[in-house]
Amino acid sequence: MGPTRGVKVPVAASKQKPEKVVNPLFEKRPKQFGIGGALPPKRDLTRFVKWPKVVQIQRKKRILKQRLKVPPALNQFTKTLDKNLATSLFKMLLNYRPEDKAEKKERLLTRAQQETQGITVENKKPIVVKYGLNHVTCLIEQRRAQLVVIAHDVDPIELVVWLPALCRKMRIPYCIVKGKARLGAIVHKKTASVLCLTTFKNQDWMGFRNVIEAINANFNDKYEEHRKKWGGGIMGSKSQAKTKAKERLLAKEAAQRMT
Repeated sequence: MGPTRGVKVPVAASKQKPEKVVNPLFEKRPKQFGIGGALPPKRDLTRFVKWPKVVQIQRKKRILKQRLKVPPALNQFTKTLDKNLATSLFKMLLNYRPEDKAEKKERLLTRAQQETQGITVENKKPIVVKYGLNHVTCLIEQRRAQLVVIAHDVDPIELVVWLPALCRKMRIPYCIVKGKARLGAIVHKKTASVLCLTTFKNQDWMGFRNVIEAINANFNDKYEEHRKKWGGGIMGSKSQAKTKAKERLLAKEAAQRMT
């Protein structure tokens, strides 16, 4: 039978928690981080580091390019070839590397030995990548270039800013890729602003044709679109938050006026 109303039910005796056994051999010593005390834990000090002047200038320049309005002629260098297409292009370009100093020395040595033995040597010109801004410009103007590859980070950018317009005028496929150092590695240099191919080997023609079609679709055919598109004008997170707060306030006031 259940308990009647108003009668207090006796509460069951609460279970007593067993006392924690403390080993006297292990004494608790909490760390004191005051002066002369324990060393503080390691923290991320990135924001407190005084970076070299070169790094500071690089970072400020990058931020300025985001904040300021960038004209279309410069903004087109932010639209580079996608990663997969660029990888396949560089793999093909590696087959057309010019000879380095050691290879040239070896070739001239074998040629000299053959000439001393009275063997006629065929001087067949190899198919290699052309580099050097003036040389590539001459090849484009003479319509001998088949494909032009421009680096996106040339400094000063004015050296190559006119190249896309010239390539389009001469109807030569061009592309903008990331990294002047990557272009330089192909021609045994530290950096290279522009590379060019004047002809291809027969076995590579199909691969290059597919790459050139994709490059034409991304660059030559979109030149007019890129020519009108400005860049930059991206504010920082704090400025964006302030602008959004102002917009919300204005919207709220407009809603109050309507009511």
